Amino acid sequence: MEKGKGVMGGAGRRWAVDFIDHSNSHSFRDSLDPPGFSCASHDQDDSSLSRQKKDAESTRKAQKAWEVAQAPFKNLLMMGFMMWMAGSTVHLFSIVITFSARWQPISALQGVRKGFEPYKDKKVELLGPKLLYIALNLGGLALGVWKLNTLGLLPTHVSDWVSSLPPAQEVEYPVGGVYLG
Repeated sequence: MEKGKGVMGGAGRRWAVDFIDHSNSHSFRDSLDPPGFSCASHDQDDSSLSRQKKDAESTRKAQKAWEVAQAPFKNLLMMGFMMWMAGSTVHLFSIVITFSARWQPISALQGVRKGFEPYKDKKVELLGPKLLYIALNLGGLALGVWKLNTLGLLPTHVSDWVSSLPPAQEVEYPVGGVYLG
């Protein structure tokens, strides 16, 4: 018995399946397509459908990239509110909030490339979202520095550096108490 063919009963009927494409044969070309179906349009529909899917996916990736880029703005508003609530006196809560406001943008700036990795595509331009993301995180960093300054924790006055100045030299005055030199 040959492979793929079987014998049924005693009559000797053989069953076989023909997988050859007869689309180029004369009899197939002469037959009409069912209403609403065309082989040529079917092939074109598949290619245009896949192109539309790719375009839709690229559009979705671009929108998600812009959403990720705008996320630090919400964080900036929340951190500003928390720093305002912490007050302007130096105590543990205000210092922790201020250093958290400084640390979050720094860690976010270190992970820019990793944060936008899922949205990388040939059709998606990521430069604009990345620049917005960096600018908003730099704004958050500036907000943290401003809060450090309002708390008086930044050395901005000469008196903050007095310990690093060399000691003043003693000036000897004449006996009369007036120095004319």
